[in-house]
Amino acid sequence: MKNNAMPISVRTRPIYGVLAIITIMLGIGDNTMAQTKSTAIVKNIVLVHGGLVDGSGWEAVYNVLKKDGYTVTVVQNPTISLADDVAFTKRAIAVQNGPVILVGHSYGGAVITEAGNDPKVAGLVYIAAFALDKGESVASLIKDPPPGAPVPPILPPVDGFLLLDKGKFPASFAGDVSPEKAEFMADSQVPWGVDALGGTISEAAWKAKPTWYLLTSEDRMLPPGAQRLMSKRAGATVVEVKSSHAVYVSHPQAVAHIIEQAARGALVAAKEGATSAAAD
Repeated sequence: MKNNAMPISVRTRPIYGVLAIITIMLGIGDNTMAQTKSTAIVKNIVLVHGGLVDGSGWEAVYNVLKKDGYTVTVVQNPTISLADDVAFTKRAIAVQNGPVILVGHSYGGAVITEAGNDPKVAGLVYIAAFALDKGESVASLIKDPPPGAPVPPILPPVDGFLLLDKGKFPASFAGDVSPEKAEFMADSQVPWGVDALGGTISEAAWKAKPTWYLLTSEDRMLPPGAQRLMSKRAGATVVEVKSSHAVYVSHPQAVAHIIEQAARGALVAAKEGATSAAAD
């Protein structure tokens, strides 16, 4: 009786061994899933400002994205010509370690439409921006505004550069920004080159890249109707915000949110698109 008895510790050792193996396997599965989820998120964000302003306006959006763990680069484009701005932006893309979400506000949309053809760009985000098509320019889209559409108070060009009337800048560009901030933006305008407005797109990146669009319903610079047409044409995922053209200043959380949405969805959307194309 005594010889036939097996100590509990010996008898249960195989069971504990199996449980340990299962635990390890489950742990590996969880880690693999976590890593897969992590690698599906694009961590590099490149922000491109529009005309009349510079990259400092992105500060609040930048802070949100950095806090959430993203690597953020703000391009300081000279806005003298579209070709130069595309070159500046592509240099910013080139130094990124991995895929990029490319974000453009206003005229910056024209820049990312061209620069977004770079193979590192995984997705595009337009913030109240010009999503142009091949052969189009900002100038060609704004030359014939629809009846009743607000007309930006652009002053006649001086030496090939444009500015907005300072007194009308707040209401047109930054209607929901604090008066003090709007006044500062008006007084710190960056002259916008006529050549930049006239630069045409050689190939629209949104035709091949997943695209998101933040539409500003109270915009008096780029009419909401025009934004709807461009975003629909681009097949973009659209989020609408009740905001002025300066949405990146007045609603930085909303802007950061759609950028992060793109960061989470761009690689998945690209993979699904490639699978669908292969099936066709």
